Amino acid sequence: MRHAETSHANGERSDVIAYFGYGSLVCRATHRTEIVAAVPARLSGWRRQWRARPDMPGFPAALLTVRREADGTCDGLLVFDRAENLAAVDAREACYRRVQLDMATDLDLLEPAPFDCPAYVYVAEDDIPLHPQPPKILRSYLDAVMLGFLVEHGEEGLSRFLAQTEGFEVGIHDDRDAPIYPRPVTLADAQRAIFERMLGEASKSAIESARIAG
Repeated sequence: MRHAETSHANGERSDVIAYFGYGSLVCRATHRTEIVAAVPARLSGWRRQWRARPDMPGFPAALLTVRREADGTCDGLLVFDRAENLAAVDAREACYRRVQLDMATDLDLLEPAPFDCPAYVYVAEDDIPLHPQPPKILRSYLDAVMLGFLVEHGEEGLSRFLAQTEGFEVGIHDDRDAPIYPRPVTLADAQRAIFERMLGEASKSAIESARIAG
């Protein structure tokens, strides 16, 4: 049974919360709660990066996180969910801490916000020991992330994701045929072709930039 909708004096909904997805949460196919809405958005003052996973059993997969950076920007998806589902989302984002955002100043929504409610972003914990093995990006995870950006932000947004995310030099582990990521997506042939082309272009651009800088 769903709870009755309630609101505070300032019009803020108390039965709905929002969280900004910048990785797999951008891909609606990976969601496992009954979300109520989602809006493509841009987060200001943060930079996205790959980092090593915590030191725990399993493949040493690189994970996405964000860090504060004054002039940084980060495309993503602002997801509106039922407040009762927040514990489930917290569990999904284990080893991340939930940081509250100011929707008016931190976020630039590409569509009007359907609700006035608290908004958060998940940031990887800094005080947990990292996996001792060098990290690799899981292809199955990257497929989900890139699909989300392609759907929500188009090829331009996907290109920005590849250009603005730090740490791609750790390399990719191709587990597409036997996914390690627990919420893998199915890609159409055209989507696979787009991803291969854009990853190739991003790699060439990074090599050229390094050559010029050197």
